[in-house]
Amino acid sequence: MECTINWMGVDGMAFVAETGSGHLLTMDGAPAGGGRDLAPRPMEAVLAGTGGCTAYDVVLILKRGRHDVRGCQVKLKAERAEVDPKVFTSIHMHFVVTGKGLNADAVARAVALSHEKYCSASIMLAKTAAITTSVEIVEV
Repeated sequence: MECTINWMGVDGMAFVAETGSGHLLTMDGAPAGGGRDLAPRPMEAVLAGTGGCTAYDVVLILKRGRHDVRGCQVKLKAERAEVDPKVFTSIHMHFVVTGKGLNADAVARAVALSHEKYCSASIMLAKTAAITTSVEIVEV
């Protein structure tokens, strides 16, 4: 995996990442740190990537189990250390999984498998952060 980060210029703290798959991601700092609030902060991108990683796993696991999953939303709330390095110290992930006739145990198992075995991002962040999860199932 590769990624190239380019600073966008001397009058700010915005950066563009070009991923190995050829996609672009813009990031910016907070105004207090010289940014102009043009894009997500780098650590917000880390948190979003983690949410995407685990949502991907949950949907894939449920689909492979032939469950009728129609939607998956993950709401993340994170706390960071107050001193540098300001690592994540706690992350709560609330999963809202929508489908028809979804089995609560199967959904809970998919979430657990993601965090224990498949989601590289959340497993990596668990080295500094206490990660908790909750699940809500919405019938369609």
